[in-house]
Amino acid sequence: MNDLVLAAGAGGVKTGVGIIAYIIIGGIAGWIASKIMHTDAQMGIVLNVVVGVIGAVIAGYVLSYFVDVKGGGYWFTFFVALLGAVVLLAIVKAVTGGRARR
Repeated sequence: MNDLVLAAGAGGVKTGVGIIAYIIIGGIAGWIASKIMHTDAQMGIVLNVVVGVIGAVIAGYVLSYFVDVKGGGYWFTFFVALLGAVVLLAIVKAVTGGRARR
């Protein structure tokens, strides 16, 4: 059981990568998303990983209604995670008004 199964509805959404790869890809995507959204100075490495993984889970869940996410490999997972992390950071910036954490 190498693949990651996300609890999405009754059946779950199965991704094409394992949990370790998901965390690594999510971390890289979260870091790049924080660079794109100019929030890197406010976030540490742990928060980058968290934002990337949460963004990947949310984006993968939403995208599963439109395309087959089971067949997606590492690059597909990376771009989905990046998109999800950027959207998640944009929402956080909109809600907090772009305030910097101190």
